[in-house]
Amino acid sequence: QVHLVESGGGLVQAGVSLRLSCAASGGTLSSYAMGWIRQAPGKEREFVAGINWSGDRTYYADSVKGRFTISRDNTKGTVYLQMNSLKPEDTAVYHCTATRSLHAIVVFTTRSNEYDYWGQGTQVTVSS
Repeated sequence: QVHLVESGGGLVQAGVSLRLSCAASGGTLSSYAMGWIRQAPGKEREFVAGINWSGDRTYYADSVKGRFTISRDNTKGTVYLQMNSLKPEDTAVYHCTATRSLHAIVVFTTRSNEYDYWGQGTQVTVSS
């Protein structure tokens, strides 16, 4: 059983940066492709970014491409999401996800049953 814990969220002004972290315990992080999925109040979930097992392939939603960077450190069991030039529309709860199937990441799915594990999420609020 893998336990994912996100951190690094907060209330910031537009234009600044935040780095989210997702710490995994109870399993081997390198066994999973990892993703970040966000959900804003009243909106559907949105796939944000994903990364393969080794970290040499990354995937981004168009809405964050060029501003966000996903990375991982398997030795530390941690996945990161560097978020630059934040916008008010980035406001959401950001969840870290883990899947043994890279397909889920490649197709940008947000369906719960496509991922083996979800974190509880960390709130990011961007004010204008």
